[in-house]
Amino acid sequence: MLGPQSGPRSGGGNRTYEADAVIVIFGAAVRPGGQPSATLRRRVEAAAAFSRPFTAPLFVPTGGVGRAGPSESSVMAKLLTSHGVPPARILLEETGTDTFSSARAVAKLLRTAGIAAPVHAASSAYHLPRCVMLLRAFGVRAHAAGPPWVPAGSRLVTRCYWWLRELAALAYDGVLALLVRVGVWE
Repeated sequence: MLGPQSGPRSGGGNRTYEADAVIVIFGAAVRPGGQPSATLRRRVEAAAAFSRPFTAPLFVPTGGVGRAGPSESSVMAKLLTSHGVPPARILLEETGTDTFSSARAVAKLLRTAGIAAPVHAASSAYHLPRCVMLLRAFGVRAHAAGPPWVPAGSRLVTRCYWWLRELAALAYDGVLALLVRVGVWE
């Protein structure tokens, strides 16, 4: 059971979590001064909107400290609370430095905490296939949450860049995840 908390919790501890859905929000850049990038803000807004049909969603924002400011996950937690999400419904994963390490850390966090609710990955449309694939590769039966309605860029060349970059990353991370599963890579 989630108890009263003064703020979002970092993973671990001896708590019991009751949730009808887990929404994992993959991070994006934090700007100087701890301001969320537009991409990070849109991902959180889409996750909050996706959560509306659920009665007890648990949000797991993931992402460590990047180039500037506090961790991506703590910035997302502030955005979630500004959308009316109670802090006790937010479980931070602050160690992830990229999509691969974030998915791996979330899988471990959910196993350690004994959370068995359905898991939904929240991110940008171009990023969701890799997020879901990695969570599944690490043993989490994940599905995609509805992505933000805004495209990754205003120019076609920018959108093409992100989709092509993601195709390469999907293949690369897929091979790494396979190597981890067979015990060749840590």
